[in-house]
Amino acid sequence: MATAPGLTQELTVNPLAHHRRVLACAATVLSAGLLLSACGGGKGGDSKDSAAATAKNADAKSSTVTITITDKDCAPSPATVPAGAVKFVVTNKDSSKVTEAELLDGGKMLGEKENLTPGLSGDFSLTLGAGKFQVYCPGADTDKTAFTVTGSTAHSWKDDPALVAATKSYAAWIDSEVKQEVTATDAFTAAVKAGQTDQAKLLYGKARVYYERIEPTAEIWGDLDGRIDGRADDAPSPDQFTGFHRIEQALWQTKSLTGMDKIADQLSTDTHDLYSKVQTVEYQPAEIANGATDLVNEIQSSKITGEEERYSHIDLLDFEGNLAGANEAVTVLLPVLKQKDPALVATLAERYQQTAAALAAYVSKPGYEQTGYVDYSKVTDTQRRALSQTVNAYAEAVSKIAAQIA
Repeated sequence: MATAPGLTQELTVNPLAHHRRVLACAATVLSAGLLLSACGGGKGGDSKDSAAATAKNADAKSSTVTITITDKDCAPSPATVPAGAVKFVVTNKDSSKVTEAELLDGGKMLGEKENLTPGLSGDFSLTLGAGKFQVYCPGADTDKTAFTVTGSTAHSWKDDPALVAATKSYAAWIDSEVKQEVTATDAFTAAVKAGQTDQAKLLYGKARVYYERIEPTAEIWGDLDGRIDGRADDAPSPDQFTGFHRIEQALWQTKSLTGMDKIADQLSTDTHDLYSKVQTVEYQPAEIANGATDLVNEIQSSKITGEEERYSHIDLLDFEGNLAGANEAVTVLLPVLKQKDPALVATLAERYQQTAAALAAYVSKPGYEQTGYVDYSKVTDTQRRALSQTVNAYAEAVSKIAAQIA
């Protein structure tokens, strides 16, 4: 497979080259009829162990739960299922004020399907043990409904060494990314507090890209994510509009950092808090796969539209972050996917290459605000539609991973 043009250039912030090489290798090896493990690294464990664990898990109970979003609620049907793999099929029937459904365990979000406008559907999969959960649909008249899982399963994903290795690898990557996010955000907020407008503009993107890579993990803690990454229309009131985008607005729209010291301090504190919290997370393979899907969908819903960085127009850098984060999730799951669905692996590699190449067309050195990309406000509607079509094809392939892993 040909290398995506332009991505061999050194970008200002974390190029996609490493991720591109991983999936390109996967596709090349598959086309040669060889094992994916030839691409290097033993993170996935022995293929015989993986196959044996897959066979053992075949007897695990599997359930499908339907969630219909309305203005009234998003009650799950059935409301009780046996422990094991669960696929949640979410449909927005007719609600314009509710566009997502989440599964909560206490205050922790385990999985979600968002950005569902009236008539749209989507799904996410999880492997669940016995317990009491809630289906949450923000904005509905009754926004939380009880959901129960009973009994136990004879086997789980933890019986598969390849899946255990995948979760450990992903956890280590998240830890590293959030640690770098803390460093980058501290540098950004220091410039804000010092009144260094030009420097703060350059440091803004360098902090944002790390957050965009790990966004599904950050969203586990909804309130924290809202303070860090919420947009103006997400805030209940103007005084609750905080975080990156509040400072972005001050830098590019109002062009004044007056009053931003408190916002900057809170952003720094919240980012450090996020790093502390990620140390406690135990990922499951389906969550990683769901996160990959969410990240690619995030490109479609808020990066290509220009909604995310509406003041700064550094959306292409966010696009890069989401794509890199999604591909890391895909990459750690490849050793298992190659056993279950080699054809899907090949499709993922091909569509990732197409998406990376589409993004590469907008690479610029040093780029707008030194992001490594052009000013997104200069990208035409026709070009945005072309990007959307490419991303949508990749999203469709990524969305099939969770069902194979759960």
